[in-house]
Formats: sequence, structure tokens, C-alpha cells
Amino acid sequence: MSELAVPVNAKDHSQGPATAPVTLVEYGDYQCPSCGDAFPLVKKLQKHFGDKLRFIFRNFPLDMHPYAEHAAETAEFAAAHDKFWEMHDLMFKHQSNLTDPALLKLATQLKLSVEELTAALEKRTYATHVKHDLDGGIRSGVTGTPMFYINGALYEGEYDYDSLVAAIEAQQ
Repeated sequence: MSELAVPVNAKDHSQGPATAPVTLVEYGDYQCPSCGDAFPLVKKLQKHFGDKLRFIFRNFPLDMHPYAEHAAETAEFAAAHDKFWEMHDLMFKHQSNLTDPALLKLATQLKLSVEELTAALEKRTYATHVKHDLDGGIRSGVTGTPMFYINGALYEGEYDYDSLVAAIEAQQ
């Protein structure tokens, strides 16, 4: 069984209390259709478990998705302005169009500077953070997205609500 090579830490994007008995880590790609399918599933799990679940999202942009890298960098730009989760949710809700102009529109919706985001994407300001997530995922055995870890261990079950609820409950 694979384990997280990079333990959950303060640099992670986290929802839910650090004291939650279960931590669910997702390695995801904003352009990945399966990650798009997992997005509402994770929201439903968070609602179901409340404070008993901590959710972490880590970037794992796949080469086959031409907009995934810039989407991940845009999420990190938003994080630098305390709007990671807002951007995360918007990108999954608008997953069918993650071109640079579309990402700039999303930034505008969140009242983020389009000029600053454009410069950050051109300079690859947040590429190092994305690469850190990607490298950690590779070392953890991530081969595709989404890939979930529950309390540090690779989740190898079905990606449906009941199976994930059962796996999370088994860790409480």
C-alpha cells in the first residue's frame, strides 16, 4: 500500500480542522474530467462528515491537459491572495474552459488583479509550488487523477460516495 511521501503540512490547502480524526488528501488536475466528477463528491463528503474530516487539495496537472498547469498556477496565485478555495471551486465549475482568457475572467469574478495574474503566469511565479505538489505526488505513487489518500494511505477503493464514506468511517 502506498503512503504519502510528503506529510500534510502548513503549506497545504486545507479545509476542516487540523484536529479532525480523518484527513483526505486529493491529488487533482483542474482540467481532468474525473476530477471534475470527484469535485461534488468531495463536497458531499465534507458536508456529511463536517468537523470530523479535513480535506487537502494538491496540484497534479497532467501533461495531456494543455490548460492544467496554468489552472494550477492560477489557483496558487489566488491562494497568495487568500482566495484558493474560491478559485478552486470556480475552476471546477467552469472546467470546460480553462484557457488563459477564461482564467482571467474567473480572477475578475474574485476581484483579483488580472494584470498581476497575467504577469504571474508569464513569469511562472507559482510554477515552483505546483512542481512541489507534483513531485510529492510522484514520490507518493500518484499515476493519475484524482488520487486520494486517507490518513496518509492510498485509497484504492471505488470512487463513489458510499465506498468513500465507508473508508473514511473505518479511519475514525
